[in-house]
Amino acid sequence: AIIGFGKIARSEHLPAIMDNPAFRLAAVVSPSGAEDAGVPVFASLAELLAAMPGGIDAVSLCTPPKVRHAIAAEAIAAGLAVLLEKPPAATLGELDDLTARAQAAGTCLYAAWHSQHAPAVAPAAALLAGESVTRLAIDWREDVRKWHPGQDWIWEPDGFGVLDTGVNALSIASAILPEPLFVREAELFVPADRQAPIAARLRFSGGADMAAWFDWREQGDEAWRITLETASGRRIALEDGGARLTVDGIARPLGPIAEYPAIYACFADLVPARAVAVDSQPMRILADAALIARRITVAAHP
Repeated sequence: AIIGFGKIARSEHLPAIMDNPAFRLAAVVSPSGAEDAGVPVFASLAELLAAMPGGIDAVSLCTPPKVRHAIAAEAIAAGLAVLLEKPPAATLGELDDLTARAQAAGTCLYAAWHSQHAPAVAPAAALLAGESVTRLAIDWREDVRKWHPGQDWIWEPDGFGVLDTGVNALSIASAILPEPLFVREAELFVPADRQAPIAARLRFSGGADMAAWFDWREQGDEAWRITLETASGRRIALEDGGARLTVDGIARPLGPIAEYPAIYACFADLVPARAVAVDSQPMRILADAALIARRITVAAHP
């Protein structure tokens, strides 16, 4: 069952499920309804479980982070395998709790960072293995009105703001870097009429050339770029959110973009193994940044 049938569930999760023979969509949970779902629709997971006992084996949670912990805990208690859309929870503590619950119950829990499945990520990780990174520049900019139209929840304190997007870059960094990132300084730029940041700057331990810039005010094309340099002199760049890879200025051939099909291919292996696969590092970086950040008020969001 898909729980939360919004934009990302319809455009990414639903096609990936339909194209994977390991899965069959049996139901949708959507308090606001989903007449076009093509399967039974319920207002809550409890209602689904009561109406379809034994009718589902797994759930994909695509709700806003604020409500995800309670629903995931309910699903784990019911013995269901759980896939968490990113960010997997509203807080690092909630994610740790879900991990412990799944381990204790012997159920599958998968924190599905879709950007970790971008085609450039695995090759970049292989190139960086054993290397010392001397420069890291994350430049992640887009227009919030294009990518989050009408989604007021993202501006609430538990909606992450621009870090809902920035965490994609951090998930890639977690997957490719040979050492973990530690936040040294952080600045959150918060619109006067909002609670969550529209832009953020993070600086990491390891030198002045280790930083990230996230901005939702971009008016042109998106900039989803990570560039790195190593002590051995290697220059690596992941462009377009990990869709393209250049090494020392030379483009490397990559496979097609298929992030969500890759997520469900991984989930298909994890479910029968009752495995817990949770990379908490992107959430840890966000939590560290929030603890030490300077908050700067900027113009109201138009």
